[in-house]
Amino acid sequence: MNLKAYRFSISWPRILPDGTLDNISEAGIEYYNKVIDDLLEAGITPFVTLYHWDLPLNLHKTYGGWLNSAIVEDFNNFAKLCFSRFGDRVKHWITLNEPWVVAQLGYGSFSKAPGILGDGVKTYLAAHNLIKAHAKAWHTYDSEYRPTQNGVVGISLNCDWAEPNKPGTADDEASERMLQFFIGWFGHAIFVNGDYPEQMKTRIDAKSKLLGYQTSRLPFFTEDEKNFIKGTADFLGLNHYTTTYVSPAPEDNSVPPGWGKDHGVQKWFNRAWPGSGSGWLKSVPWGIRKLLGWIKHEYNDPVIYITENGFSGREPENLEDFGRIRYYMSYINEVLKAIHIDGVNVKGYTAWSLMDNFEWQAGYTERFGLYHVDFNNDERPRRPKLSAKFYSTVVKNNGFPKDSEEELKNYLQPTMK
Repeated sequence: MNLKAYRFSISWPRILPDGTLDNISEAGIEYYNKVIDDLLEAGITPFVTLYHWDLPLNLHKTYGGWLNSAIVEDFNNFAKLCFSRFGDRVKHWITLNEPWVVAQLGYGSFSKAPGILGDGVKTYLAAHNLIKAHAKAWHTYDSEYRPTQNGVVGISLNCDWAEPNKPGTADDEASERMLQFFIGWFGHAIFVNGDYPEQMKTRIDAKSKLLGYQTSRLPFFTEDEKNFIKGTADFLGLNHYTTTYVSPAPEDNSVPPGWGKDHGVQKWFNRAWPGSGSGWLKSVPWGIRKLLGWIKHEYNDPVIYITENGFSGREPENLEDFGRIRYYMSYINEVLKAIHIDGVNVKGYTAWSLMDNFEWQAGYTERFGLYHVDFNNDERPRRPKLSAKFYSTVVKNNGFPKDSEEELKNYLQPTMK
């Protein structure tokens, strides 16, 4: 496929079955050694994520997982093990994938593992520990491994673009508030000042007092912690799929409180936007350019790698997946505009995903892969979709140069040529 880089994650329990250094799986480490070595032999740069939501069950049972600050040290030990065993070959590390999903969907809305229905406190506590764990792992690499390994460490944050329904009205403030509650929840502390956005602190504190809490449901960082967290990323990994319209929502101070009530924003899709195999994913290419521009301005022009962007279908899915091709063509084009017109510092792009895979609570029903996988066959045979051939052409040409126009026409629906 002409790929220059491949992003994958290391499963924490696969190399530390109980989550601690008391039980190291050398077989698990050997598995990842082989993956890394094979990639390098093929001339492909590995981008390695340390945490893509697979929390060791023992840590969940022992102390509540991300709800307990003890996990900061355990995660750091896991990161150190990975840095020491793989860091001689891996030069691009991602500490956490989409901590928003872990905190809000895992410890707030019950829709992702560990499936905890939040009370307006747990989701913020989990996020607090995720941020501290990320920062500690970054400092560990910076002080103990960077001098000899010369790699970089970042974090992958997910965010939809929030488009004001009526620009020039209160919808503008709703848009900014939505972005700060979404990507800013984690990005502001890491890339700005070591603390949460003011919109979050002010609103959650006020809503907490209305419900009789003695202190804000949003935890506080000490001054030492703020200084420790600020600047702990060499790049920002962006996971982006879609856009919504937004406007202020009627204030909801009912019990139980939660992140969705705290931000006070209502959002929806334009019915005309092309859909996908996922109800939450509409194709809105211009949103990614706007989000990249916002990140450039808000976070002092960081290095950005787009670590996820993609389109889902449903089985039975036609191997001539023109909807996915249109999605990639239009989104990548907007990224190129952000780079060449807006001056955004995007250094790389990875599609989600190489193959159809297990999509969490959607199981195998939603298919994001460039390659089709037959999950009803024990051998899991894979076949390239047309989008795989299209994407290979884009990677080979590093975009859409003028002389590739005729070649790219082969991947458009006949009615679009």
